[in-house]
Amino acid sequence: MKAIQRTITPVDGSVYVERPLSGVADIDRALERARTAQYDWARCPVEERIELLGRAVEVLVANGPEIATEITWQMGRPIQHAPGELRGFEERARHMLSIAAGALAPIEPDPKPGFRRRIKRVALGVVAVVAPWNYPYLTAVNAVIPALVAGNAVILKHSHQTPLCAERFADAFAAGGLPAGVFQFLHLSHEDTTRLMGDARIANVCFTGSVTGGQAVVSATARGFATAGLELGGKDPAYVRADAHLEHAVASLTDGAFFNAGQSCCGIKRIYVSAPLFDRFVEAMVALTHDYRLGTPLDRDTTLGPLVRGSAADAVRAQVDSSVARGARQLIDIAKFPMDRPGSPYMAPRVLIDIDHSHAFMREETFGPAVGVVSVASDEEALRMMNDSAFGLTAAIYSSDAERALALADELDTGTVFLNRCDYLDPALAWTGVKASGRGCTLSRIGFEQLTRPKSFHFRTAI
Repeated sequence: MKAIQRTITPVDGSVYVERPLSGVADIDRALERARTAQYDWARCPVEERIELLGRAVEVLVANGPEIATEITWQMGRPIQHAPGELRGFEERARHMLSIAAGALAPIEPDPKPGFRRRIKRVALGVVAVVAPWNYPYLTAVNAVIPALVAGNAVILKHSHQTPLCAERFADAFAAGGLPAGVFQFLHLSHEDTTRLMGDARIANVCFTGSVTGGQAVVSATARGFATAGLELGGKDPAYVRADAHLEHAVASLTDGAFFNAGQSCCGIKRIYVSAPLFDRFVEAMVALTHDYRLGTPLDRDTTLGPLVRGSAADAVRAQVDSSVARGARQLIDIAKFPMDRPGSPYMAPRVLIDIDHSHAFMREETFGPAVGVVSVASDEEALRMMNDSAFGLTAAIYSSDAERALALADELDTGTVFLNRCDYLDPALAWTGVKASGRGCTLSRIGFEQLTRPKSFHFRTAI
């Protein structure tokens, strides 16, 4: 008898989905189907692959209302915010399809008499995508659509928290006309996920998750020699310069810290504010945060839903409490959020001041609605503190001086730098991290380089 995977919804703690886990024989069959299907799929003209995948995108988007409700039940995002995920999915998918033909076109070096020379982008083979629950479509699409349009077959292993997302992908690709075996999904245990990633038939693994998860991927892929793209954790900083538009910075950074209950790799967790603005910034941020409505995500008035599980919320509470015990001040009145209690996934937001980098809160990843705010005396101090991190996914600068911001951005150890915005992925730009935030990249033309290999043709035509 197969083991059963159960998805416990954070909405009310009930079992929302049950699915049997695939086993060793299922993995082997899926890999053989994928390897066989990929051979013919890679030989389809890229225009045909684009057309078929475009149809699949249309099917997913057409089912947006039902999918949004499923997202809310599976991982707890407020129902008023859930539809935005499908809009983001469509934006990224359509952009990557629109640039695929050009990005995958052969590279022709300058002419050389008597020779024909060319570099082709060749599909890797079978790609395993391991996707997380916090943005279940937005994270998966970064790899799934580019990998497929590049001519790879894909096996998707989605989080146990969001298994219906994998099934929605499969239904859409089938409806779009993709050949059988080109896209498959497997519900797997951690042990069997490791087995899949280490199989020699896997050419590449696209993983989004924790740092420890990324280390496990590296270990697993060493056995089969697959390449791996890793999007891992973050402790993303923002700097509010003295010349920033204060009202905009407060609104943008409060949303950047607390949207999706703070469960975002690129959410804002550290804010450095120029000393002349510090008191006004903190006062305005605290006032805006008190306007959030913590409640069941099925209520359309809710603006802050639960974390994915009670233990996750308790871990964030413990981080905050540890800093408060060391002298930090927590400024949000928790009594205004009566659903917040120990053991509950419903957690009020936290804003901390009187905190520095000696506190674990400012160094370790925080996957929840809590942020530290620090006063700085200069650009140089802000830059030093922003770079003082094991992570490097994104950083944000708020300033009216774009040239000065660009100079600061050049000195930041991070994959993306924002000016006057945060917590956003532009599919035309490479999504990448440095240090413990990962390696490789997705999206943009450069993203296709991670999902193909170069093959050179050096023909002497005159003898």
